[in-house]
Amino acid sequence: MTTPLAPGATIGIIGGGQLGRMLSIAAAQLGYRCHIYAPEDTPCAADVAALHICADYTDESALRDFVRNVDVLTYEFENVPAEPLRAIADEAPLHPNVDALELAQDRLSEKDYVVGHGGRPADYRAVSSLADLETAIADIGTPAILKTRRFGYDGKGQVRIMDAGAATSAWTEIGGQPSVLESFVDFEKEFSILLARGTSGETRIWDAPQNRHADGILAHSIAPGDGIIGEQKAAAGDLARGIAEALDYVGVLTCEFFASAAGPVFNEMAPRVHNSGHWTIEGATTSQFENHIRAICGLPLGNTALTAARIEMHNLIGADADDWMSWLKKDRAHLHLYNKGEARPGRKMGHVTQLF
Repeated sequence: MTTPLAPGATIGIIGGGQLGRMLSIAAAQLGYRCHIYAPEDTPCAADVAALHICADYTDESALRDFVRNVDVLTYEFENVPAEPLRAIADEAPLHPNVDALELAQDRLSEKDYVVGHGGRPADYRAVSSLADLETAIADIGTPAILKTRRFGYDGKGQVRIMDAGAATSAWTEIGGQPSVLESFVDFEKEFSILLARGTSGETRIWDAPQNRHADGILAHSIAPGDGIIGEQKAAAGDLARGIAEALDYVGVLTCEFFASAAGPVFNEMAPRVHNSGHWTIEGATTSQFENHIRAICGLPLGNTALTAARIEMHNLIGADADDWMSWLKKDRAHLHLYNKGEARPGRKMGHVTQLF
């Protein structure tokens, strides 16, 4: 077991977005300092951190200098290049490890790995050319969805294919990148499993929230998810736990699922704290952010029990954030604004959690 980091130690966070911001706030409550490494001049995480280093993720020299001044290293999103992190992993403990990061960066490798550990994703095929896509469509049928293997999130890097005649336009739309074709899933609800695993192997799982999306972006999470989610969360949790153990994972791991008549269908994983777990800040005894900090610092994990009978998280996307004053007037509503500047369409500007 890792020797616990005492309060006063420094946590390095790769990435400067809202997840890094909320991790920094949780770390400060436990007495830690956070240093942010991000290429943006004014990342929102830097508002609440002790130090911000502005440098490119591929700058190995700058990364090495950064890591020498921290006691443990983590990251807040999975599109950080893995190789520079692997090169500096001997300078300070890195959690989650690079193997988990690389796995989550490639949709095909991720699905193959999950199948190897007993999970069931939607039927899928690897696609490296237009000819591959046409063959895959013939195998899987339509409707289907074509997703780039790398760098896709919040509905980016994917296109729906409603009939075989759309193969050429779909291949052009994703830029001819290596991809995965997935069959559509007949499902009732979407949900996620948020799991925290410590350096000792201790594991905690939060109650599974139901997730609702709009235009490919998470709009609402409701905990606990009821009905079919309640029936399938145990099996989904067992899969997530098995994946975490196999990867020797440390930190918060998120696995997204479709609840279907045939059982939980794995969608994707994120090796980090996740938007569908924002409700845990007020809605659970220990938030996903605090438990991530506890995990990477070698501390005991906190209780994940609900603090209310029902919790709803609403994402404030783009101009939704302009309505912040009305949320402040509601009882038992907790407003979080990320101070990200311009409220562009599709940009996550904040969230609100309501307890009932």
